[in-house]
Amino acid sequence: MNLINIFTDIPIMIVIFTFIFSLIYCAKNYLYVNKNLKIFLAFISNFKKTDLNFRFKEIDEWMSYNPYVSAAWMEFKNTLVFSESIALKGKNNDLTYKEVSSTVQNIQTTVDPLYFFNEETLVTSKFNNKFLQTVPTILTGFGPLFTFLNIAIAFGKIDFSSQEKTIASVAGLMSSMQTAALVSVIAVGSSLLFLMFERITCQILCKIPLSKCEDLMGRLFDNISSEKFLLELLKETKIQNNSISNLITTLPEQFKVALNSGIAGNLVPYLENLIFGINQMNKSMKDVAKSAAAKADDVDDLF
Repeated sequence: MNLINIFTDIPIMIVIFTFIFSLIYCAKNYLYVNKNLKIFLAFISNFKKTDLNFRFKEIDEWMSYNPYVSAAWMEFKNTLVFSESIALKGKNNDLTYKEVSSTVQNIQTTVDPLYFFNEETLVTSKFNNKFLQTVPTILTGFGPLFTFLNIAIAFGKIDFSSQEKTIASVAGLMSSMQTAALVSVIAVGSSLLFLMFERITCQILCKIPLSKCEDLMGRLFDNISSEKFLLELLKETKIQNNSISNLITTLPEQFKVALNSGIAGNLVPYLENLIFGINQMNKSMKDVAKSAAAKADDVDDLF
């Protein structure tokens, strides 16, 4: 049996076609994943932990509009804890900002980033990974399937009606047995080759860049438990309550000082000016009365 007859056998062609199609499908999807992981890695490499407070809008827009990571990012964003600040007015009416928590100075997360950015969300969910995992089983299963099928067909062609036909049919049976054995060998060999190709390709194209992405995301966002953050808020609330209590305690004395200062600085000069005006008016009225009395005396002297 020559090679042309071997590779034109339908069962062998089916095994070879399945093997080649699986290789192309595997390489195509792993290259697609590798391309997007490199883009994602190049983007997040431009950020530092200290930049997140004022560059978060930039990273949020890119993540949200990138279909490859948008789903994982939207879930991850709900776990972020931002460093909130409050505005305080100074003595000169200048606004100063004070952080709510003394330990939470940047954007942190209450859940490990690896829970959202992992092999399942960034690699295996982007293609039909179950099909790739079952390809070796399919190829291996083709071996006994087509082997026994060829044997069954060969036994069905045996003809014992005459000596010549018996010899010819037995020769055909041996040829079919050889083809059946080759189907099993090719099927098992292609299964092993695909398994080796898939593992090596996945490691080089997917897992290596994925580990870099996971490492950068872990460094970019610190992990803090929600209980710890609430404890920090409780501490800061107690500090603020203590400051308010001290302010209320000193408020009456400060109000008294402010009232005395206001009266001495504004009301007293006003009252002094008012009294001075009244005195001047009284003096003027007395002068007018004296003038009127003098005129009345002059008229009396005439009569």
